[in-house]
Amino acid sequence: MQIKTGRYRHYKGPEYRVFAVARHSETEEWMVFYQALYGEYGLWVRPLELFTGSVEVDGETVPRFALIEPEPSPLQGEV
Repeated sequence: MQIKTGRYRHYKGPEYRVFAVARHSETEEWMVFYQALYGEYGLWVRPLELFTGSVEVDGETVPRFALIEPEPSPLQGEV
């Protein structure tokens, strides 16, 4: 599964920027590398399966992260 680089909105409201998808060196699990666009602008990784998964909010299934705007990755190579 692939995802686009760019700005995403978490189902709770905050925005994040996805830079790339990388493989974990030990488990070979695909991980999403992203940054919070608020507060201390922390850098994070999350398993791709969880990033692209859905959650239930008020009885409705919604994506955990929804693409707001695709952007080219500042890292070498595209996702």
